[in-house]
Amino acid sequence: MTSQVQIPENLSTITRRGVSRIISEEEFTAMLRRGTPLRLKMGFDPSRPDIHLGHVVGLRKLRQLQDLGHQVILIVGDWTAQIGDPSGRSATRTMLTHAEVLENA
Repeated sequence: MTSQVQIPENLSTITRRGVSRIISEEEFTAMLRRGTPLRLKMGFDPSRPDIHLGHVVGLRKLRQLQDLGHQVILIVGDWTAQIGDPSGRSATRTMLTHAEVLENA
C-alpha cells in the first residue's frame, strides 16, 4: 500500500525559513574545487549533556572538511535550551538554568 504525503502550499517557506543559502551538490563541489577555505557550521541544542549517533554523521563530515583546510564552527544554542518547550508538551525539553546549559554544553 503506497501512501502519499501532503504537499503544503507554503513549501518554499518551509524549505527556506531559517536557511541562509541552499546549495546543490554540484555547487558545493565547485566551491571545494576553487580552493578557497569555506566556513562550515553545525548547531547543537544543549538540552541534554549527551550527543547521539545522528550528531556523529555531521561531525565526521565536518572533520573531513576541516582536514582539507576548511574552518569548522560549532554553535551551542544556549538560549533555546534555557527556554525549553514552553508548551509543556515535551518532558524532555524542560527549562534549564544558565548553569545547567553550560554544564551540558
